Amino acid sequence: MRNPDKWSPTEPEEPDGNSGAPNSRRGALVGLVLILLLVAGGFLLTRVLRGMSQLQDCALSGRSNCT
Repeated sequence: MRNPDKWSPTEPEEPDGNSGAPNSRRGALVGLVLILLLVAGGFLLTRVLRGMSQLQDCALSGRSNCT
C-alpha cells in the first residue's frame, strides 16, 4: 500500500522566489561588525592598561612628576 501523503523532502519555494540569501548575508555582516567591535575594544583596553602601568611604574620608582 502506498503512502497517501504527498510529502516531499525538498524545501518549499518562497512566494517571491528569493532563496533566503539576504538573511544569511545579514547574519554574516552582524558577526563581522561584532568581531570588529571586540577587536577595537581590546585595542582600547590595551592602551588604557599600558598607560596605567607606566604611571604606576613611575610612582613606584619614587618620582614625583609622573604625569
